[in-house]
Amino acid sequence: MAAQLLGEDLVTCSICLCPYLDPVTLPCGHSFCGTCIQDSWRCCEKTCPECRQPFPEGAKLCRNVTLSTLLQALPRALQAQPPATLRAEPSASHSASCPRHGRPLEFFCRTEGLCVCSACTVHECRHHERALLDVERRGREDQLKARVVVTRQQVSEAESQLQELQLQKNQIESSACTLASAVTSRFSSLFQALEKQKALTLRSIEVGKKQALGQALSETQRLTSHLEALSQYDRSVQDLLGQVDNCIFFQELRHLSEPVQTLGPLPALQWDEEEQLNTVNELLSPLCRLLLEDKPSRVAGKAAQAGPVEALGPPPAVPSTMCPLRKKLWQNYRNLTFDPDTANQYLSLSHEDQQVTHRFQAQRAAGPGSFELWQVQCTQSFQAGQHYWEVRASDHSVTLGVTYPKLSRRKVGNHTDNIGRGPCSWGLCIQEDNIQAWHNGKVERLHGVPGRLLGVDLNLASGCLNFYSLEPQTERLHTFYAVFSQPLFPVFWLLEGRTLTLCHQPEAKLPPGPREEASALS
Repeated sequence: MAAQLLGEDLVTCSICLCPYLDPVTLPCGHSFCGTCIQDSWRCCEKTCPECRQPFPEGAKLCRNVTLSTLLQALPRALQAQPPATLRAEPSASHSASCPRHGRPLEFFCRTEGLCVCSACTVHECRHHERALLDVERRGREDQLKARVVVTRQQVSEAESQLQELQLQKNQIESSACTLASAVTSRFSSLFQALEKQKALTLRSIEVGKKQALGQALSETQRLTSHLEALSQYDRSVQDLLGQVDNCIFFQELRHLSEPVQTLGPLPALQWDEEEQLNTVNELLSPLCRLLLEDKPSRVAGKAAQAGPVEALGPPPAVPSTMCPLRKKLWQNYRNLTFDPDTANQYLSLSHEDQQVTHRFQAQRAAGPGSFELWQVQCTQSFQAGQHYWEVRASDHSVTLGVTYPKLSRRKVGNHTDNIGRGPCSWGLCIQEDNIQAWHNGKVERLHGVPGRLLGVDLNLASGCLNFYSLEPQTERLHTFYAVFSQPLFPVFWLLEGRTLTLCHQPEAKLPPGPREEASALS
């Protein structure tokens, strides 16, 4: 009751808003708790919190004896007062005044994330980062509005992408249905055409067989008749030689028929298996191209670049780093050598028959098995499986190919090579400004200029012969499709001054021998 008569403001510190504790008086006459004023001066200037009058330098705080005595006389009245309410959490504070100090909430404590009054900034939040409440509110609202704009844009973009995805799904379903129907129809037509072509081809083979067998039967009858006539003539002569009577001998000799004429050479039967097989190849080759041809890999990765090969130097080792396509081809790598017996007399072999150079003067006399053309054949041949080899050319104007054993060694016509000129060989001619693919006398001109390092991949199982350029990147140049029926020998042609080097790799597999080829065929 006495505290109420005196007034709470008279016994309350204006800093902590609690009853004075060890009150002190400043020169201006205002009183504060001793601890409160010292804490306030640690972060602020030494002025009076009430009137802002500076505190003199060197002055000391004086204890307010009268106020201390008054507070000691009223201990019970002060204890009866309700304790100060602690500051509420921001989620529980909805009033516009500080729950502890009762003052307006004018500031925002960024450190604690709370709305505070001016008294809080002096005591509890004096070391915290603070801002005006209205300024902080506007800043936070601007951030939220910006987030809402971005969120709505994301929602709009997601909805647009969802619609586009649904449209693509519908297009894919429609396209797949149409494509499946078209493919089914085409395969049905293709099966019918194949069956029809199969029947015609078998009929052609049967007709050719009958003609050849008919010719053989005719020759058999002719030879049989000839043998019978010879036998009859032999018996007549033996009977005449056994006649004792001279008159009868000369009489019968006069009536003896003339001896049977000589038969002459046996005519060849009109049966050409190679021609029949070429007919099948011509029919199947376009189909094989559609089914087996791979698109040229423009992004297969840069191939490993082997160093340049000197005309008289050994081939360099290929670096280990290479593109995936070339790594796959290397699984069937073969080390080849040139066959000296087949080399043209102007071709010089060196480096253990791994390098051939076209000289301007003859290097030897022509042998019985050497080419009259500027060509050389490899010692190795392949009849089954898959095989890959690489060759480096010193310049353009060279031809790489494969051939059956019966490739002619003689020069016919004006051509300086015969690789791909007939049905038994396939060749790729590298010119200065173009590439030519030759087979059976037909040429296909290709675009592009390959590098000097070239690769050849022969897959006898699938009937594919691929040529690759390996510099500056691995790129397929051309593919031949055929049903290979005989062993294939690598064969090469080169112009004057050119050098070809067969690249050898230490880890390469050896070419399969005849027994391995026979087992692969069975």
